[in-house]
Amino acid sequence: MMLRRVLGLATLPTLAIIVLYICFILFSIREKSPLLSSSNTTVLVTKPPRLHAQFSLLIGILTRADKYNHRHFLRLLYGIQSSPQADIDVKFVFCNLTKPEQRVLVALEIMRFNDIIILNCFENMNSGKTYMYFSSLPRILPHQYDYVMKADDDVFLRLAPLALSLQPLPRIDLYYGFVIPCASMNPFVNYMSGMGFLLSWDIVEWISNSKILANDTFGPEDKLVGKWLNMGNKAKNRFSNKPAMYDYPGTNGRCSHDLIPDTVAVHRLKRWDQWVHVLNFFNVTKELVHSNLYSVSFNG
Repeated sequence: MMLRRVLGLATLPTLAIIVLYICFILFSIREKSPLLSSSNTTVLVTKPPRLHAQFSLLIGILTRADKYNHRHFLRLLYGIQSSPQADIDVKFVFCNLTKPEQRVLVALEIMRFNDIIILNCFENMNSGKTYMYFSSLPRILPHQYDYVMKADDDVFLRLAPLALSLQPLPRIDLYYGFVIPCASMNPFVNYMSGMGFLLSWDIVEWISNSKILANDTFGPEDKLVGKWLNMGNKAKNRFSNKPAMYDYPGTNGRCSHDLIPDTVAVHRLKRWDQWVHVLNFFNVTKELVHSNLYSVSFNG
């Protein structure tokens, strides 16, 4: 009623301005505010691909809804990284929300960062979560990617070296990661470690469409993916990125070694001192701009 009165009093030029303004507000809401619905609904908003990127990559970090602080920490790490070769999206992936506070706090994260995927499953490690992640993507994503990666939340990924390592590789039928057993350099000998492995989009679609795989989702998730690919005669292109991917020094026998400059991924970062050691080694704060507003020098 109030809008009708305003429109009735408005001159033609004023009316045009009002209409344009309303359209602008509606467009802004649609673009900037993702819809929030029940906990078993996936909400995903992605940025458009960069103009000069040679390929696109989705990194899904499998984690749990309650790990708010760790997600914020990882956002800092990946928010300051980029690659001229690739358009990279980093998303946090977990199963259905189960607590009242999660529905508020996770909703706020989605509204602010648009970087969460909520799968329709109960939280688990080896009972189908990885299958649900890959199989859901072709149905829920607004666009496809050249590659999709699954990563643990205790791994540090260096996005620029990761993109460089992918640049010369095939865009189809690709399986990339750190091959198990640790001492092997043969990417066909077994399966890629769950620290972080990558599949090309055609394999992701195959996982989504296969009725056989839908009935084979329980077991160690990284070993299971290798089994699927062998069963389906998939992933004829395989690449094990050793020694650039490895476990943190001293944490896992022959899967571990000292930090090296060409690192793509460091896994098994369970404590803050380990994270700080890694971040200092790669000098991740080197771009910090000098300012009179702060001093981050250590005075202890």
